[in-house]
Amino acid sequence: MSSFNTKLDPDTPRVSVASDQAFEVLKRIFCASGCSENISQQIAEHLIDASLCGVESHGVMRTLQYVEQFKSGYMNPRGEPEFCERAPGVWEVDGHEGIGIPAMHLAYSQGMSKAEKTGISALAVRHVGHTGRHGAFADHAAQAGFLTICVGGGNRKIWRQVAPHGGAKAMLPTNPWCVGIPGGHRGPVVLDFATSKIAGGWIYAARSAGALLPENCVIDSGGRPTRKPEDYFSGGAILPSGEHKGYALALIGELIGEAMLGPATTECHWLLITMNAAHFRERQGVGAVAEEILAELRACPPAPGFDRVEIPGEREREHRQRTTGVLSIPASTWDRIQALSGSASDSRLPFVLSSKVNNKGE
Repeated sequence: MSSFNTKLDPDTPRVSVASDQAFEVLKRIFCASGCSENISQQIAEHLIDASLCGVESHGVMRTLQYVEQFKSGYMNPRGEPEFCERAPGVWEVDGHEGIGIPAMHLAYSQGMSKAEKTGISALAVRHVGHTGRHGAFADHAAQAGFLTICVGGGNRKIWRQVAPHGGAKAMLPTNPWCVGIPGGHRGPVVLDFATSKIAGGWIYAARSAGALLPENCVIDSGGRPTRKPEDYFSGGAILPSGEHKGYALALIGELIGEAMLGPATTECHWLLITMNAAHFRERQGVGAVAEEILAELRACPPAPGFDRVEIPGEREREHRQRTTGVLSIPASTWDRIQALSGSASDSRLPFVLSSKVNNKGE
């Protein structure tokens, strides 16, 4: 797969794994960790899809982190998400300290259901662990005709990962934002980004694969630029994306996640806003004008060093098509996952990473 999208060193040794084979391995691991069969299936499917989309920071390598967090008690493998109405028109999904992927599935599903009737809905997602690749949820919602805006934040005292603009110490989480909107002929437009120059998951992936990081993304404990993942885990920090702009977006996420939604537990809190685009304009009209706008952008002459102008969200869908159901995984990462699978019949699954990763791995 010469066209594989990755932020890791391109010389990192890789293996090709069929998605159905990976699914069986991952599902077995999560079931052995204490997750229900349904939750295990959701996690495995989500991680595999992220890898197929080229977003390996949120792909199958996350299995290593999740297993450790189940073992350490950071996440409850038996936590099942619950949807409730706290007050008229005030909804939330409580993850009960479980992994956040099924909680986000439920949140987007309920958000679309409510917005289908009222035009717009807003709900909180609380008490959840890692929530996976949000672009997958936003893409699905946009294909169904919904605009979604999701932001996470809170728990900065545990998840100090990103230095504020002008600072040399990790102070904030990566506090991601995700926006999805119906697009044109090629599908929705989806923005899914951490407010840092690189997602914490890429650092975790580089460490797992024994690879170096991209330049100018991470600083060490002395504030000096570094490409070594271990420098981050040893008191370093990620730099904010867009300098003051990424820092400001992270700060807004932190205020929403903790000041507005309350003290965060497990990982962080989320606010999901869902709007039915058809309540503002007929779906055919939205698609036609969206395609006109997107076609103009695609026709823009590329700048030196670029092949073309891309539309957010299309790269992931195109990458999934190119993979034809085969994952490209760093060899060392897959070896460690297989080792977990081999011990899946033993309830004492081993720790696979230092516990320090728990406050550095978003």
